[in-house]
Amino acid sequence: MDWFLQQLINGLALGSIYALIALGYTMVYGVLRFINFAHSDVMMLGAFAAYFLAPVLAHVLASESYLSALAIIVLAAAICAIIGMLIEFLAYRPLRRRPKLAVLITAIGVSLLIESACQHQAIFGAATRPFPKLIPQRDYQLAGLSVNSNDIGVLIVTAFLLALLWWIVQRTKMGIAMRAISFNEPAAALMGININRIISFTFGLGSALAAVAGVFYAMRAPGIEPLMGIQPGLRAFTAAVVGGIGNLPGAALGGVLIGVLETFAGGIPILSNYRDGIAFSILILILLFKPSGLLGKTEVEKV
Repeated sequence: MDWFLQQLINGLALGSIYALIALGYTMVYGVLRFINFAHSDVMMLGAFAAYFLAPVLAHVLASESYLSALAIIVLAAAICAIIGMLIEFLAYRPLRRRPKLAVLITAIGVSLLIESACQHQAIFGAATRPFPKLIPQRDYQLAGLSVNSNDIGVLIVTAFLLALLWWIVQRTKMGIAMRAISFNEPAAALMGININRIISFTFGLGSALAAVAGVFYAMRAPGIEPLMGIQPGLRAFTAAVVGGIGNLPGAALGGVLIGVLETFAGGIPILSNYRDGIAFSILILILLFKPSGLLGKTEVEKV
């Protein structure tokens, strides 16, 4: 039982990170009906933003403190929100009326461009860099279980951001506009909704969540490098599809589910070598038996 609870706690922390990334995928899909494959690279840029911000803010705020960590996360999220809106403006907006295949290929191209450019020595370089400690790390012992302070922070911040995102989407004018565009873009435009502004806001919000996820992922990883977003990005995309692409609660549920199952598989000797395939096996099963995802709804299209 102790092993089960310990793996569950570790899986929830990892799944929370996947959930934050998956929310960005599903928001963009819900509004524009395409997958932003550069989203995982924005997560990587968030981690590097925090990497460079940490020593700068150490001169202003106390290093390895919760206040400085909060400031770093907020600034990294703001930087990546701007980057996400620039990507939308420069790469996706000119192709909005083009076939979805053209947009999909462009998204892959933007992802490869960011990864290749960041590996250049003039930017980040290909070498792995140790990520600085942002908060004091402690292991809390409770009933035979060991809970790291980083995991507690991930769970608290993720819960807060999920609640904040739900409030934005359900209770604000921007959220209502997002849902209107998702439901019927031409009708939303006729009602006076600024389509470009709402789509830019969606990209910025999703990129900010990816940046937060990137910081937390870097805190758990041994180091950061320009290709660090590929694997968590694939798992988060799988989580979004498993939960129901375009469905925000589904993306969060899928992220937690993938994280928990991956952690349990890593703790079982027979399955530890196959933990990377667990997420994609789940994806195949979901697509076979419930193509719309766990919380997704089947859409009927007129031909």
